[in-house]
Amino acid sequence: MSEPRARQPYSTRSKAASELAVNEMSYYANNDPELVHELEDLGASNFDGPRHLSLPPRPRSIATKLPQFDSSEAKKGHDGSGSSSKSKDEPARSLLQLPPADLRNFSLLCLLYLLQGVPVGLAMGSVPFLLKSKLSYGQVGLFSLASYPYSMKLLWSPIVDAIYSRRIGRRKSWIVPIQTVSSLMLLWLGAHVDDLLEDAENHLGFITLVFFTLVFLCATQDVAVDGWALTLLSHANLSYASTAQTIGLNTGYFLSFTVFLAFNSPEFANKYFRSVPDDVGLLSMRSYLTFWGWVYLIMTLALLVGKREERTHDARTGRRGIMDVYSAMWKIGKLSNVQLFVGIHLIAKFGFQANDAVTNLKLLEKGFSKEDLALTVLIDFPFEIIFGYYAAKWSVGDRPLRPWLYAFAGRLGCALLAQSLVMCFPSNGVGTGYLLLVILVHVLGSFMSTVQFVSINAFHTQIADPAIGGTYMTTLNTVSNLGGQWPRVLVLFAVDYFTRADCELAPETSTADQLDTFIPFSCARQADRQRCTAIEGATCVMKVDGYYIANLMCVIVGAILFSTVIRKKVEYLQTLPLSKWRVEK
Repeated sequence: MSEPRARQPYSTRSKAASELAVNEMSYYANNDPELVHELEDLGASNFDGPRHLSLPPRPRSIATKLPQFDSSEAKKGHDGSGSSSKSKDEPARSLLQLPPADLRNFSLLCLLYLLQGVPVGLAMGSVPFLLKSKLSYGQVGLFSLASYPYSMKLLWSPIVDAIYSRRIGRRKSWIVPIQTVSSLMLLWLGAHVDDLLEDAENHLGFITLVFFTLVFLCATQDVAVDGWALTLLSHANLSYASTAQTIGLNTGYFLSFTVFLAFNSPEFANKYFRSVPDDVGLLSMRSYLTFWGWVYLIMTLALLVGKREERTHDARTGRRGIMDVYSAMWKIGKLSNVQLFVGIHLIAKFGFQANDAVTNLKLLEKGFSKEDLALTVLIDFPFEIIFGYYAAKWSVGDRPLRPWLYAFAGRLGCALLAQSLVMCFPSNGVGTGYLLLVILVHVLGSFMSTVQFVSINAFHTQIADPAIGGTYMTTLNTVSNLGGQWPRVLVLFAVDYFTRADCELAPETSTADQLDTFIPFSCARQADRQRCTAIEGATCVMKVDGYYIANLMCVIVGAILFSTVIRKKVEYLQTLPLSKWRVEK
């Protein structure tokens, strides 16, 4: 008899899925309490698309087990009382039907995830756009290093899980100090950000370090909040943990990226809110950071005083617990199929990097306004939620990665469409027709990206060994994130490398003496471009735009990798039986 293939996923959004989740949790608690703790690690963050949380399968054969987890805490009442109620056995059909204790804890999770999304939205969204007016693409690429902690948190997540104070609480031991430090950093940054951004070229290293630290703190807090989420809510309503995560993170990111850029734009304020134009926006970076610094501090004090966390009795603590988790990670990495899958993760996103990292910046450089870009992202936001729902339904069956393969080709096509939009940028300004085209291409690209993300994460859930499911999932998600991070710096430097632009004087507006004494120079870098425009009668003439070359190179390399390696290997991996993904006993 042939071995079973990777199991089919189910959507956490449906009633049937919620009931199945309850049955799975009951099965684990009754048959193998050691597996309950592994659910805590399943919420690894990924900002490449919507979030989906699936439960591991019923155990078939357990290869390796971590130290025993005392599930008495998970069996206690999530409101701290330890009492049971009917609501723990029957899942709520909607948020409004959640029991009062679950609803309060759901709201708390949304706030905690929102706080994480605010600095991340600045580091990955707004700040690169603000820096582009002062720096080259290569320098903006250096700043992108600030987003790396979310792709590296696997390295220290076992420490967060194993070291804590029993008196303060397992999760609050990390959340409270991290939010306190974050609030102080935001308040300090709010007082100095104007000076730093004004001379961004000389302060680039320090700006990158500050935001790297903020994102590092958010990534560390994410590990703690993910674990707490699955014990704050009752077992019956556990699926709402991923809902809180999606709402909170996406809202925080949305506020710090789309909303901030819109209200920071003088054009947006003059067009919609002012009768007398001004050269500043309604919201400055200084006031925005200061506001969130105080919100962080108030939330931290309220959490410390107003929320009691139940004490845990987990054997996976201290140095031994940390080493056990790292040992499990090492065994996963030694599997030949996992090594092949990791290799695919590391190369699969190369073809989209120029489009993802540069196209919006290039549109702004051409004259696309911040408010129009904000409108584009605003319209795209609800579509991402809808796309995520349908992508989960498509990623069902014995070929769960087939939607991922189709969307791979679609993203390559979207990269070419986006380049065409930049090439055809209207010289007389952006009209309604061009804006609609930008929105259409943006939504199409978001659709392809969301399908890929949901499909690959559904496959992660299917192949994860239930004995070490949390570690397995976090390992794969981290590598997936890293695959989208490491090529970005190279691509941004490639844009600068291939760009050719010279500062020249216009013969018809310059005197003979000016033409004789003026020495043309390269203005490919943003600083040189500003120096050129400051010279009377001089213009920066673009000879070769490195964006077009870099984007075409990425698409061609991506297409070659897809046709020669990725497609065949992915088709092979998704047909393997579950035993090929298991750690040997």
